[in-house]
Amino acid sequence: MSVKAHRIYIGIFVSIVFVTLILLINKGYPYYNSGIEERVFLSDHNMLKPSGTIGHGLGIIGSLSIIIGISTYMARKRFRSLSRLGLLKYWLEFHIFLCTLGPVLILFHTSFKFGGLVAVSFWSMVAVFLSGIIGRFIYIQIPRSIEGRALSLNEVREMRGDLAGIIKNSYNLDKESYGTIMKSVNSRVGLYYNNPIIRYIRNHSEDLRIIRSVREVLRRNKIPKGEYKNLLALVKQDLTLNRRIERLDAMQNLFKYWHVVHLPFAIVMLIIMVIHVGVTILFGYRWIF
Repeated sequence: MSVKAHRIYIGIFVSIVFVTLILLINKGYPYYNSGIEERVFLSDHNMLKPSGTIGHGLGIIGSLSIIIGISTYMARKRFRSLSRLGLLKYWLEFHIFLCTLGPVLILFHTSFKFGGLVAVSFWSMVAVFLSGIIGRFIYIQIPRSIEGRALSLNEVREMRGDLAGIIKNSYNLDKESYGTIMKSVNSRVGLYYNNPIIRYIRNHSEDLRIIRSVREVLRRNKIPKGEYKNLLALVKQDLTLNRRIERLDAMQNLFKYWHVVHLPFAIVMLIIMVIHVGVTILFGYRWIF
C-alpha cells in the first residue's frame, strides 16, 4: 500500500468514527440530555432506548465491531496461514478502528444509563479503550519493520546512516556551518533524568532546539529549497532514531506490562457482554428480526 493509499485508508476510518459520533449526537441529544423519568414521554423514546429500534441496533453493531476487531487481529497475529493477508500494521489499524467505533455505538446503546453487571462490562470496555490509547502510544515508540515486526537494538542502529558523511559530501556547506550542525546534533542532553515523563519532555524540547539551530545555519547558507528540506529531514530522522535507541528497552518492557493490564479487562468485558446478550435473547428481546 502506497503512502497516499495508506492515508486514505486511515482517513476513511477516522471519518466514519467522527461522522457516526456527530450523527448520533445530532439525532439523540434532546433525548440523552433529558432526565430518565422524562424520556418515556419523548417521541424518540421507542427508537433510542436500549431495547428500541435504533438503540438495540447500536448495541448489536457495536458488540460485533468489538468482537470482529479483536478476533481478526488476534487471528492475524497467531496464525501463519494468514500472514499473506496484508501487513500486520494494517490489521492493527483496522482493529483500532473497530474497537473505537464499537464503544462509541455501545455508549449510545446504553443511552448513558447503565448499572449492575452490565456496568462492569461497560467500565471494563472504557478501561480497554483508554489502555488501548496508551498501548498505541507505546507501540509507535518501538521501531518496527514494514511488516510490523519489532526491530532489535542492532537493527535500529543499522538504520542510522552516516549523517556526518552525507552532510559533508552531499551539501555545499562551509566548514563552520558543518561544524555547527554536527555540534548541535551531537549535543543532546536530558538523557539521564530518572523520571521518564520529565526525560521525555526534556528530550523533546532539546530536539526542537537542535532543529531550530540547524534551520538557522541552513538559512544563513542560503541552501536551495529542495536540499534544505532533504537535509532537515535527515537531521530529524537521526534525532528520532537516537531517541528510539535510548528508550527501546524501556518501551519494550513497558509494552509487556501493558498487555498484563489490557488483556484481563478485555476478557472481563467480553464475558459479561456474552452474558448480557444471552440474557437479552432469553427474555425474548428481538431487534428487526
